[in-house]
Amino acid sequence: MVHDIKKEGKYSYLEIGEGTPMIILHGLMGGLSNFNGVTEHFPKKGYKVIVPELPIYTKPLLRTNVKSFAKYLQQFIEYKGLDKVILLGNSLGGHIGLLHARMYPEKVKGLVITGSSGLYESAMGDGYPKRGNYEFIKKKSEDVFYDPEVATKEIVDEVYATVNNRSKLIKTLAIAKSAIRHNMGKDLPHMRTPTCIIWGKNDTVTPPNVAEEFHSLLPDSDLFWIDKCGHAPMMEHPEEFNVLLEKWLTDRNL
Repeated sequence: MVHDIKKEGKYSYLEIGEGTPMIILHGLMGGLSNFNGVTEHFPKKGYKVIVPELPIYTKPLLRTNVKSFAKYLQQFIEYKGLDKVILLGNSLGGHIGLLHARMYPEKVKGLVITGSSGLYESAMGDGYPKRGNYEFIKKKSEDVFYDPEVATKEIVDEVYATVNNRSKLIKTLAIAKSAIRHNMGKDLPHMRTPTCIIWGKNDTVTPPNVAEEFHSLLPDSDLFWIDKCGHAPMMEHPEEFNVLLEKWLTDRNL
């Protein structure tokens, strides 16, 4: 199903359904379509699913960092008049969700992270900026998943176009450096937001020990594994991801 992207002022976003607001935060190389499984399922379960396009490549370079995106998210939540939201983020999106929950805990009633950066230095990748080499980009994109077939030509082409755009490449590197600098190891033990951690057992970008560390540091967290799954469980195993998340939301009365 195709949904129209709403454009209002500086915000572009998808909004589907009515009910408890669930805001989805995409990753650095990920788009809104990465969460099709979630956006199709949860509006039927009493959630208003909102997917904002993060201004990863449109902010000034000095404000291309994780903290700036967490503030942008707060501005968006205020613009939409939302309160007590559930945040769901993959990779960089998980990091933004974590920092937002740390900065504005009163606004977040539940947090879901999958393949999140925030603890592990290699989470942003260690070799994307090889411009011009399509096969290298293809291999890098395939490595994100347990099943390389998930890295469709459309996905590879999008990543290839990004790293061959000089402005986008510079901002990609700026975000990666910001994510490494903004390690949240010392923040996590002070965060009381109920957190659902869903992780691919075969994630090579943020390996399983990263999920275990998140779980040990976050005081109110639950950890769930998906087998034969890489860095983006909601793409690779959308049905299993939805089952785990729905049960957690129900158990936590969220």
